[in-house]
Amino acid sequence: MTVAEDGRSCSHARAVLLPHRMTTKSLIVAPTKDPRQVRAPDGRVLTVPADWSCLPPGDAGLTRRVKAAGPSWAVLEKVGRKLFSKGVWAPTANITEAKEKLEAERATPQYAKKLESARARREGEQVKYVEDFDGAVRAFLRFAPAFASLEQEVAQRVTAHATPVGSGTVARTERIPLERRAEAAVVAWMRHQTTAYDSMKVARVKGARRAVRRQLAEISRAVLDLHRGRATHPPGACPLCRAVSDEAAVA
Repeated sequence: MTVAEDGRSCSHARAVLLPHRMTTKSLIVAPTKDPRQVRAPDGRVLTVPADWSCLPPGDAGLTRRVKAAGPSWAVLEKVGRKLFSKGVWAPTANITEAKEKLEAERATPQYAKKLESARARREGEQVKYVEDFDGAVRAFLRFAPAFASLEQEVAQRVTAHATPVGSGTVARTERIPLERRAEAAVVAWMRHQTTAYDSMKVARVKGARRAVRRQLAEISRAVLDLHRGRATHPPGACPLCRAVSDEAAVA
């Protein structure tokens, strides 16, 4: 029997039919304490078939081929609000065949040329995105001419922090327009550079940290407004001016 129902009894007919259905369809499952058992979407605990193996995460091309070759169980573990792949269970024969074919393709000159072309394209896209993002940040800052150099410095620092591939910052999301990404990146950078947020002790209450961030965001916007008018101020009295000056001194 390849399916357990966490101690609940099941009919003989269901015990025979359910495993067959489960091993002929692809599922998204959750891990259990037993490495060869997973939890199905309906809550049942499934025992992995003896002739299946687990393909570890990390090779998207190979994973796609294994999934396309037949039934598979993608294991996803939820930690907080995020989902992490723990690999894909699939027939061992499918995994072996997919690996052999993919390794053969990757050994060809054509594949190497394709990789180089893709790398060059990604680098070009990244350069353009960094330029566009820097422009969007400066458009959001809109500092007065007297603070033009400060605007440039802030834009460079925010862009350098937010745009690297894999940084996980708001600048890398495509769910919101570029202008909003730039605004959010500036506010986030200021939260860490011009406020005491990093050393604050925030109550472990739902919504407390979000409320603190909103309050600090309002303060940061007020600081930005000081640089959009004609009036000047002593750099030492401005948290933004001090932050940029301190970073420059460290560099």
